[in-house]
Amino acid sequence: MSEARPLIVIGLLGTTLDSGKGAGRWEKWRPSVALCQQPDRVIDRFELLYEVRFRELAEHVASDIGFISPETTLTLHALTMSDPWDFEEVYGALHDFARGYPFAPEAEDYLVHITTGTHVAQICLFLLTEARELPARLLQTAPPRKQIASDPGSCAVIDLDLSRYDRIARRFAREQVEQADFLKAGIATRNPAFNATIARIEHVALRSRAPLLLLGPTGAGKSFLAKRIYELKRARHRLSGAFVEVNCATLRGDGAMSALFGHKRGAYTGAQTERAGLLRSADQGLLFLDEIGELGPDEQAMLLKAIEDGRFLPVGADKEVESRFELIAGTHRDLAAEVAAGRFREDLFARIHLWTFRLPGLAERREDIEPNLDFELERHARDHGQRVRFNAEARRRYLDFATGPDAPWRGNFRELGASVLRMATLADGGRIDVDTVAEELERLRGQWGERTADTRADPVSELLGAEAAARLDRFDRVQLAEVLRVCKSSASLSAAGRELFAVSRAGKANPNDADRLRKYLGRFGLEWGRVRGAGG
Repeated sequence: MSEARPLIVIGLLGTTLDSGKGAGRWEKWRPSVALCQQPDRVIDRFELLYEVRFRELAEHVASDIGFISPETTLTLHALTMSDPWDFEEVYGALHDFARGYPFAPEAEDYLVHITTGTHVAQICLFLLTEARELPARLLQTAPPRKQIASDPGSCAVIDLDLSRYDRIARRFAREQVEQADFLKAGIATRNPAFNATIARIEHVALRSRAPLLLLGPTGAGKSFLAKRIYELKRARHRLSGAFVEVNCATLRGDGAMSALFGHKRGAYTGAQTERAGLLRSADQGLLFLDEIGELGPDEQAMLLKAIEDGRFLPVGADKEVESRFELIAGTHRDLAAEVAAGRFREDLFARIHLWTFRLPGLAERREDIEPNLDFELERHARDHGQRVRFNAEARRRYLDFATGPDAPWRGNFRELGASVLRMATLADGGRIDVDTVAEELERLRGQWGERTADTRADPVSELLGAEAAARLDRFDRVQLAEVLRVCKSSASLSAAGRELFAVSRAGKANPNDADRLRKYLGRFGLEWGRVRGAGG
């Protein structure tokens, strides 16, 4: 059996609890003295900390401890602090002691006594112990129920290793699951990768004020998730302001600056009143800028300053205003490609790119179609006061089609919601039957078939628009059409690049097919997500 290691206690002198003079002091419970009277706990060394002005009391207590526990070596440590209720001053004094003390945790056991001292001092000792500046466990003492000279009261050791507390660990794990479930409410998913993404977003959202960037095709749920993140932060008292959402694709021309940053009265023709702007409305809250890639260069520059400094200049103003907000940005574009093409500021991208999460489209989460089908029916019941259900055969037929390879779901969850709404509206007697499903499937086939035919006829026009496509040389148009065809049939940017550059890559020591393809698409203002979204 190995020898027990020496036990060292670090404690503060209790200027009230430890005081006492004359023979009557032995009838009083004094925590520091009583600690050395415990019959089952021998303290080898007591490091007693005290304020300089209480030197006499500290020496008196040290003398009494030496009398009742001669085996205990007691050392007095004077602390210089003028106000024991000043948090910064107390923490600084105790931190200096901790940094200067020759701890040897491999050879000695340490306990920090937190019964004495001001509440501020007790909190500081707890924080220093939790941070392992004091490599110890906490020790708490309590007086006996009846003041008897021979009864030293009780003491309890508190180990801050929470892994040892099963119930606390289980509760903490349960709260983490509840928080992730809170974010997923309304985003029903059986997809393991998406579940992992939601869990990581929850982890980051509650621990960081840095911007979040949500990537994904239109209709993938970026706006809904941003609102849930805001509600989670507000429920945990991380935010006190409002949730402000704006689709940057709707901001055009001179009105964009005014909408975002506000304007002074008379800033331009028609500005008859002052406008606060969306950034000021989001003060102490959360600003969600959907489709941030659509912002113009001037708006990008102003936004960068607002994110970094919390200050910006409204249109027509000569004095900056302040707004401290958290930011979530959303986009379906490849912002790295936009930066390479010179359409998005590199410094702004770097600022919002710290935490980036991709939300997969519905076609990538076909296992989630069924739970989202039920969610849409529940939403219809809440919004319209009428509960609608599928017949068993009708449900089977719809899911067989919806989860099959011929359903591209380019509009993602928004398109699924519209499909369910149409069937629920047409349902007689609150039941969606086989005929209603057949009508809806025919409608979806028609929508997707028309778009597929258009894409096959002219994929360049479909992506760039007829006017932009008409400005291309025939050579560029034919070449781009072939590149788009390969992209749409490839699983990834790298796979498409390998097929397109199969010959020339053989002569390169370090071929980077994905980068070559990304730059080629960037010449036409295209990025991978947009090309794939158009291609199914």
